[in-house]
Amino acid sequence: MRAGLGVAVVTILLTHYDARPIFRILSRERPAFFVAAVALYLAGQAMCAYRWQLLAAILKVHGRYREYFAYIFVGMFTNLFVPGLLGGDAARSVYLGRRHGRIGEAIASVVADRGVGLLGLFWLAAAAAIFLNFAPIPSSVVTPTIAVGAITLAGFLAAPLVARLIHLMPRPLRRAGGIVAPYLHHPAALIPSIALSMVLQITLAICQYLLAAGLGMTVPLSLFILCVPIANVFASLPLTLNGLGIRESAYLVLFGMAGMRKEDAIALGLLWFAATMVGGLTGAIAFVTTPAPVEVTLSHLG
Repeated sequence: MRAGLGVAVVTILLTHYDARPIFRILSRERPAFFVAAVALYLAGQAMCAYRWQLLAAILKVHGRYREYFAYIFVGMFTNLFVPGLLGGDAARSVYLGRRHGRIGEAIASVVADRGVGLLGLFWLAAAAAIFLNFAPIPSSVVTPTIAVGAITLAGFLAAPLVARLIHLMPRPLRRAGGIVAPYLHHPAALIPSIALSMVLQITLAICQYLLAAGLGMTVPLSLFILCVPIANVFASLPLTLNGLGIRESAYLVLFGMAGMRKEDAIALGLLWFAATMVGGLTGAIAFVTTPAPVEVTLSHLG
């Protein structure tokens, strides 16, 4: 359903704005810039693996970096076939949890990794909306972006209070809360991971700046650091496959407000989707070469 919705949105955009000039724009992309963007995107995934390793260590799940690196790419490849992020996250949880015999902690670390990524995204988007709004983007977009950043910051600061209320929750929530309690009790321990998330978002903006340069666009990097995180806030909604259609629509609005032609904005969004799909296909190597770990039990250890 998510894949179908994404394709439907893109089809509407291509029909409304005429697909022919958009495809002509796409044909102008220089391969070297596309390859550079994909390579930088993959470097960002390597950064994600380190971030996940830091978060898992807080729960005393200690593994080698190469494990997390391989499982990140397995998750990327899985996402190509299971709509949304749930498939890749589930794969990561199973691989790490069975490898160390701690499924609950593995799931908690993946949830924390996703949450920390969103915090970095929301905070960077809010900061960019405040300090880099040279376009300018209207208040109807800027105000909600800043509000989301402020609300998530307040929630982050209130995490220790939430942790103290876990024992009052219903039993299923109490058990789940107990697993993530170390993150809630010590939110300061998440700051390095959140900083990595913000660096990652800037890296993604640079990736798309490279794609635009490959199309021959002359757009300042600061505009991408402003628009890409805000667009990713909307694309992070679990509505379509990897944000397909949602991201293009956000680009159409945001970059259009900055003076970019509508056809260029749609082409840029489609080109970035293609780059992420190519990046995801590289995960096939990890998927094939990484053995699915068997579940560790006391009998195995004995």
